[in-house]
Amino acid sequence: MKNVFTFVLVLFLASCNAIRVNYDYDKNTDFTNYSTYNYYPDMDTGLSELDAKRLLDAVNSEMQLKGIRFSEDPDFFINIESNSFQAPRSNTVGVGVGGTGRSVGGGVSVGIPVGQPKMEREIRFDFVDTKKDELFWQGQGQSTFKENISPEEREEKLRALAAKVFSKYPPKK
Repeated sequence: MKNVFTFVLVLFLASCNAIRVNYDYDKNTDFTNYSTYNYYPDMDTGLSELDAKRLLDAVNSEMQLKGIRFSEDPDFFINIESNSFQAPRSNTVGVGVGGTGRSVGGGVSVGIPVGQPKMEREIRFDFVDTKKDELFWQGQGQSTFKENISPEEREEKLRALAAKVFSKYPPKK
């Protein structure tokens, strides 16, 4: 019974921190033409230096799993940008006041936010053909994050985000 409770708890916590992924691509692209990559030299990820290193390590691992090699003369460049923002609160409690008197009615309702605001981080990956200088694939991952988590937790969250985003590359046509 203890194992079942632990499993349900882990499943619940995992669902709270879901990574949402979107991607888009040029439908005329032949993805078999892309076997080497590098990063834009002047790329600014918007992450801290340590988080940027963690993310690049995660991306390198994902690319290696797909058989795509890092190269000084790449087929495409990867550009990474991130954005952090406070997600709007979705939980509210409604308080209503109303009354009637004879044939007259009225009412007032107010939504009161409940809980802490959540921080969201969105990371976008652009794949740009080096010869054509054209974007051919774009993936984006978004999830909640906390500033005060351990380096190990940061690394795990970034690895999970990279794995989920790159599970959509190359797209299945």
